Amino acid sequence: MIKLGDYNTLSLVRFTDYGAILDGGEVGDILMPRKYVAPGLREGDNVEVFIYLDQSERLVATTEQPLARVGDFAYLRVAWVNQYGAFLDWGLMKDLFVPFREQKREMEPDQSYIVHIHIDEETRRIVGSAKVERYLQPASPQTHHRGQTADILVWQKTPLGFKLIVDNAYAGMIYDNQIFGHHVPHTGDRLTGTIVNVRPDGRLDISLQSIGKSRFRDFSETLLDELQKAGGTLPFSDHSDAEAIAERFGVSKKTFKRALGNLYKNGSINIFETKIELIKQ
Repeated sequence: MIKLGDYNTLSLVRFTDYGAILDGGEVGDILMPRKYVAPGLREGDNVEVFIYLDQSERLVATTEQPLARVGDFAYLRVAWVNQYGAFLDWGLMKDLFVPFREQKREMEPDQSYIVHIHIDEETRRIVGSAKVERYLQPASPQTHHRGQTADILVWQKTPLGFKLIVDNAYAGMIYDNQIFGHHVPHTGDRLTGTIVNVRPDGRLDISLQSIGKSRFRDFSETLLDELQKAGGTLPFSDHSDAEAIAERFGVSKKTFKRALGNLYKNGSINIFETKIELIKQ
């Protein structure tokens, strides 16, 4: 079965003046335009292609790699608009259509928006929607747990922090008090986070740092690397200001002090009033 708006591996049936014809099974022949036909391809070869609809709404195959697939959330730029809606650049010859009814506010050219890509049930076309809430699922303690690593897409700023899309399916949140130093997210950023809590409404609280004992162990290694890069001395100690620590290292003072303690106990550093020094082994 052909997966519209996704990658498919299809057999090359024959060549024409327009390109290569691929076997689409029940849907029939699918054209891969000549400019995508790689030298050396032969009849009978299997080719991995992305299948979407051309300007005439016919199935077409391309070796171009889109920025997102059907089922994905993505941060895409508006290429142009007309009386029907907006058209977003998603890396293919034909832009992704977002009708006005799927826009929260009227989209503007050259501005970027978070959208969900799906197949419209009425027209069977691939479209985008900025009303992403309707496509998010509730998480559960059976599938998610504290300390689990997750892929996150930064969605939008709120007075409490940033709304997130987690693992391409779930609503999440990172609070302002969990953001340190220069590590300030921006809409469209793709980051790795850690699940802090699964809320009763199915939303996920996220941290950009590791949590539990592992965060101290991880930052101990980072701090050791920073000391080595600095020539063995850094102007910080357990008396340093929390804001200065967050500005320099992107962690809380608690994490910093625990890492200092770990490195001191294993004989890696000496701690002074205003600095720490690497002990040469």
